[in-house]
Amino acid sequence: MPKGHAEIGKAGKEMNIAVIDGQGGGIGRAIVEKVKKAFPQVNVIALGTNSAATGQMLKAGADEGATGENAIVHNMKHVDVVMGVIGILNANSMMGELTPAMSTAIGGSHTYKILLPINRCHIHVVSVADVPLGEHIDNAVVALQEYMADRQV
Repeated sequence: MPKGHAEIGKAGKEMNIAVIDGQGGGIGRAIVEKVKKAFPQVNVIALGTNSAATGQMLKAGADEGATGENAIVHNMKHVDVVMGVIGILNANSMMGELTPAMSTAIGGSHTYKILLPINRCHIHVVSVADVPLGEHIDNAVVALQEYMADRQV
């Protein structure tokens, strides 16, 4: 566990990983299943924007779960890693379920973030490969061209 973290998870587990999801909780459920299979010793905390999402992640094997704005804001101070889609950094994403306070707490936290590049929530990730900046910019221009073509601009 990184120095400075005061808490140890339930059952003496030394690393706390938060998985954040909303709406139906399907992506969070899949993340929890794979994390628990790969790292059964970690404490996985399901943080749902709604109770259905939290429930799905608990069914997938999360060790603990909590729902709503305060749960997400509070736990950003007590976890070592947070996982979810990139939209969790965007206020009002997930059809408004992710509040500005939630995105501020997640984005402003020093917690290590592992984010899936899901192109929703009005965010388009152009590339995730380790390529030169110029290639990322080229990919961004292509994405803009596709966006404009879809809207016949």
